[in-house]
Amino acid sequence: MTDFQNKLDKLIRLGFVSISKIPESELVFKASEKKWSKKEVLGHLIDSGINNLQRFTEIQFKDKPYRFDNYSQNELVLANDYQHSEITELLVFWKAINNRILHLFSIQNKESLSFEIVFDNGEVSDLRFLMNDYVNHLEHHLNQILS
Repeated sequence: MTDFQNKLDKLIRLGFVSISKIPESELVFKASEKKWSKKEVLGHLIDSGINNLQRFTEIQFKDKPYRFDNYSQNELVLANDYQHSEITELLVFWKAINNRILHLFSIQNKESLSFEIVFDNGEVSDLRFLMNDYVNHLEHHLNQILS
């Protein structure tokens, strides 16, 4: 198992248990209209999981180098109305998508981890970087929720 696989596995377990203990009033609190609540941050992590699962999967069969597409983060959080969603549904979905990503991580090999990715700004990286970056992004936002 790679370091980022181990880290993701631990974050999934920690996040699921810890977030389920946070009172609803704390989950929906917004410091301002322009800031996400903890529940909306969790929703953002769901959207990130959905979009990255697609990227991690598509890179296996699409033309190389793989072209990285951004997604509309703020718009997705609003359109999915995470603020008014049931926390149990969100947590189960978040855990499921990340378990699917963890499985996808586990079936990669040296060759697939080196598949090239071209970002919008022209920078070039590889699947290993993207997977590691995903886990670090998840950890960052999980720390926001749990702080």
